Amino acid sequence: MEEEASARPALPDRLSIDPRSPHHVADVFRHDVGIRFNGKEREDVEEYCVSEGWVRVPAGRTVDRKGQPLMIKIKGKVEAFYK
Repeated sequence: MEEEASARPALPDRLSIDPRSPHHVADVFRHDVGIRFNGKEREDVEEYCVSEGWVRVPAGRTVDRKGQPLMIKIKGKVEAFYK
């Protein structure tokens, strides 16, 4: 287990699951990443920033003209961790 933990890259301050984003780091997604927002674990986070204290989540089923889900930014305490 120690070898696996040492092989994981450090979680960045800001991370996005969208491969088009400049904040997307593919190496991090080889492992399960969890987000705890205001003390509650969330499964629907698309992007987060720990230092600024926000997460972006889809706004229901609403999509933009390109078919991408519309995002809303929610502010609060953000913790990122490996599962």
